[in-house]
Amino acid sequence: MKMKMKNNLGSLFAIMGIVAALMLFYSLAASYNPVIDAHVLAGESDEGNSVRIVYAVLGWFGISAGALWAAVLYGFRKKESWAWYLGLIAATIQMLASFFPMIPAADGGMGTPTVGVFMIVGVLWFAMLLIGGVGKKIITLAFVSGLAYVLTFIDGVAPISKYQTSTGLWNGVYVMSQQINWWGSAVWAIFIFSILKRKSWSVPVGVAAATMSMIGGYPMGINNVIEAGRFSMFLPAPIIATILLVVILLPGTKRLIDTGGKEEV
Repeated sequence: MKMKMKNNLGSLFAIMGIVAALMLFYSLAASYNPVIDAHVLAGESDEGNSVRIVYAVLGWFGISAGALWAAVLYGFRKKESWAWYLGLIAATIQMLASFFPMIPAADGGMGTPTVGVFMIVGVLWFAMLLIGGVGKKIITLAFVSGLAYVLTFIDGVAPISKYQTSTGLWNGVYVMSQQINWWGSAVWAIFIFSILKRKSWSVPVGVAAATMSMIGGYPMGINNVIEAGRFSMFLPAPIIATILLVVILLPGTKRLIDTGGKEEV
């Protein structure tokens, strides 16, 4: 793809990112109180309180990412080499901010108000990687790590409601694990950004991210399996993290990151 075409497409995608931020602003603001009320009326005040907190946090980050897209637009118009990378960061933030709100909204019978935003930023995420000329194997590693990033964040949401309906040891476990999962999600994001820049410290960051997902997710998941007698949705995050930990520790992965996927592993 010629540089002029990349910059023109990048500019268009940046405008789409700004529009996505405005759509997210409206969608979250409009659905905020109705989703809370739906859960409270259903006798799930703990879920309603989770929405009060998490919608606000995701809104702050996801809407602010629109400002990053404005900087990305400037970068593409000025033919700056960093524009695609900053766009990737903005899209990564917006993917999380637009994905999770669909879950409590759907559970409350409100539909999925942010699905349109999620579809747009999903396209933008891959578009930034393609404009940046990122290798297919690195894209695959980043994508699977992105799954861990989103799922680990979700494992940090569950303890907010679980804490309100538990006592004793598990009440303490939920308090301790809540931020471990959110911090772990943030470390996964840093890992994704680092492998795209071929940072020498990518592997230890990935090891830390996977370990945090496992520590924060397995206790909740196993306990939930025992309580409910079925597979727990708290388990996908630590399971994917475990698989990624093995992959990250392979010697070939270090070479893949160092070369940016320019040679076979």
